[in-house]
Amino acid sequence: MSIVFLIIIGAAAGFVATRLMRIDADIVTTVAIGIFGALIGGLVLRVLMALTGFAAGFVGAVLGAMLLIWLYQTFLRHR
Repeated sequence: MSIVFLIIIGAAAGFVATRLMRIDADIVTTVAIGIFGALIGGLVLRVLMALTGFAAGFVGAVLGAMLLIWLYQTFLRHR
């Protein structure tokens, strides 16, 4: 999966992940969370994506964004 595709999917995944985790974030933060989450999820789920296609890529992007939100809330926000 190309980096450009992960960025596009990441923007949508960031929106979904922030809504699922009930995070009130601005647009730039939401897109950044989605992009970095998509990169994380895309790298972790590369084998799964090869087997099942686009749906696994989107699920991986959302899960990666949710992981990044959790890490942010746990380690960075409370400082």
